[in-house]
Amino acid sequence: MTNSAISDVFSLLSKLMDIHHENSFKSKSYANAAFQIDRLPQELSTMPISKIASQKGIGESIAKSVIELLETNELTVLKDLISKTPEGVLELMKIKGIGPKKIATIWHELGIESPGELLYACNENRLILYKGFGEKSQLSIKESLEFYFNNQDRFLYASIEPIAIQIEAFLKRIFDEDEVAITGAFRRQCEIIDVLEFVIKAPTEIIIEALSSNQLFELEKEEDDTIYYKFQNIIRIQIISCEEENKNQILFFTTNTPEFNDAFDTMFPELDYQESNTLGDEEIFEMAGIQYIEPALREDASIIKIAQENEIPQLIEMSDIKGVIHNHSNWSDGQYSIAEMANACISKGYEYLVMSDHSVSSYYANGLQTDRILKQHDEIDMLNDRLAPFKIFKSIECDILGDGQLDYDDNVLSTFDLVITSIHQNLKMTEEKAMMRLMGAITNPFTRILCHPTGRLLLSRKEYPIDYEKVIDACKQNNVVIEINANPRRLDLDWRWVKYAIDQGVLLSINPDAHTIEGIDDIRYGVLVAQKGMMTAKNNLSSFSLKEFEEFLTKKY
Repeated sequence: MTNSAISDVFSLLSKLMDIHHENSFKSKSYANAAFQIDRLPQELSTMPISKIASQKGIGESIAKSVIELLETNELTVLKDLISKTPEGVLELMKIKGIGPKKIATIWHELGIESPGELLYACNENRLILYKGFGEKSQLSIKESLEFYFNNQDRFLYASIEPIAIQIEAFLKRIFDEDEVAITGAFRRQCEIIDVLEFVIKAPTEIIIEALSSNQLFELEKEEDDTIYYKFQNIIRIQIISCEEENKNQILFFTTNTPEFNDAFDTMFPELDYQESNTLGDEEIFEMAGIQYIEPALREDASIIKIAQENEIPQLIEMSDIKGVIHNHSNWSDGQYSIAEMANACISKGYEYLVMSDHSVSSYYANGLQTDRILKQHDEIDMLNDRLAPFKIFKSIECDILGDGQLDYDDNVLSTFDLVITSIHQNLKMTEEKAMMRLMGAITNPFTRILCHPTGRLLLSRKEYPIDYEKVIDACKQNNVVIEINANPRRLDLDWRWVKYAIDQGVLLSINPDAHTIEGIDDIRYGVLVAQKGMMTAKNNLSSFSLKEFEEFLTKKY
């Protein structure tokens, strides 16, 4: 083992000791040893063992660790610390500008265990509440995290969407408007995108030649009619070459999942796809004699039978959203005042705003004490007088505590127009524990909306385990709405359970969980995944008009 490698081990050990609040004297000793060993003129591995302790910055104690490394290529104390450190915390050490002391605070005090959770916390303006963090450091960390995520190989739909649109526009300038189409998972509106796929009506050699001078496209391989690129050395791109006579057929089949394609081929083996090339893939469904299936729905075989029975409903659209439910202001961890959030909603054409700041247990998010709730309600009353007919509703995102109780008593809960409930803390749970907490909230008579029911952060934090059917059935029995949290990192409830909820008669609600004015526009991503769950406007609470929403609020108690 080289001096450089030994230095790296000691540097990592020092940092982990700080993160775990281990003996600070030992931590500094290892850090100093790392610094000195990296600058030694002679490799320690070539020295007699008896001379290692006499080298500058080493000493007897450090020498024992050096000898262990030289003899075994590992260090027991480091191995033990790594085993006690969540993988995501280790990943945080890769982020520029976040040292061990800050990571210790982030992990031990905020309960954050991954870069994705930390970015979400930055977007919620939570870091500035803790010692060692200010607005500038929070912004710097946010920028570093965004850079880090922009250099990964899997992407949230919302993150990659602007890039996909730009690439498609660029390709259309080269090959003409009608010769290029985006396909695959992006066209199906999947929440996570691993590769961007395009169909281009041109021979492979022409495509390769056209992109050869563009340094952003790195050619990896050519296989049959598919060309594989890396865009900006980050994003995987597949370009499928086609001819005029099979363009729409290829667009059709590359849009769909293999499961959908296998079922479609089995059910309609005699279709002549060449006939469809004048109009598009709508004609393929027409030739099959079934209802058109939107790309977002082409995930599995079951949708084909629904189309045969002409039972695909009119899917929800952004224009169906009438109100903005679940929002945060600077009363808790939002960045704007209630008035600013309300005026933004008015300018976007919405009829009402449900202001749901954090409750008292979310101390890290400046959750509202009882006296502050009363002051906030006075402000909302004043704003409603001024902004009518637009209306702001008094709500709270009430924490579901460890025993399933809510963190205000009934007297406080009764002062709100509606209560929405969420789990924010102690997310590492068994299914039994998670279900106990969720059922406690669902059966509480004040709960109107169950928010982000699995606590997941896509690509960052796995959901806690729940029995979806039992949760949805309980919401039906207790007249509780289930949120589809539209934040691109959540999209929770998962679209795969939307149809089950609808079939059980459960009302859903596409909510932005907005902490900024810009966050209001996240509603669109909730709509996109809701479409994948075959959701309609009538299934969605935030599609209720102001009058309908007010009537809804009178029906619970």
